[in-house]
Amino acid sequence: MSDLEQAKRAVVEEFAMFDEWLDKYEYLIELGKQLEEFPVEHKTDDRLIKGCQSRVWLDTTVRDGKLYFKADSDAIITKGIISLLIGVYNGRSAAEIAADDFSFVDAIGLRENLSPTRAGGLASMIATIRREAEANV
Repeated sequence: MSDLEQAKRAVVEEFAMFDEWLDKYEYLIELGKQLEEFPVEHKTDDRLIKGCQSRVWLDTTVRDGKLYFKADSDAIITKGIISLLIGVYNGRSAAEIAADDFSFVDAIGLRENLSPTRAGGLASMIATIRREAEANV
């Protein structure tokens, strides 16, 4: 099993510990609070993820064939969602990310338990991360 598969399995197991979605939302909020500080000067339109109701910035750096992400959002749940995605994909090769199906998102029930606008934002975040990976394969 790859490290990526292990990371995705770990997320599924973490979310399985919570019985209620309210607790899962609280967990997402905590993840968002743990995001590395995002420089104000990086909050530019070219880093803004299109398709999110709230503002989400994603900065991608490539080092030694691996992608490293930093992100921020002006909405606390959305910040937690991007933090969750970064936690899984940060430091992975572009090819590994581009080939992944992001299925852990559905395995934890995230998409189906978000409002339609947040679910659309989640899809935009995934598409942006995938696009960044594909551009660097």
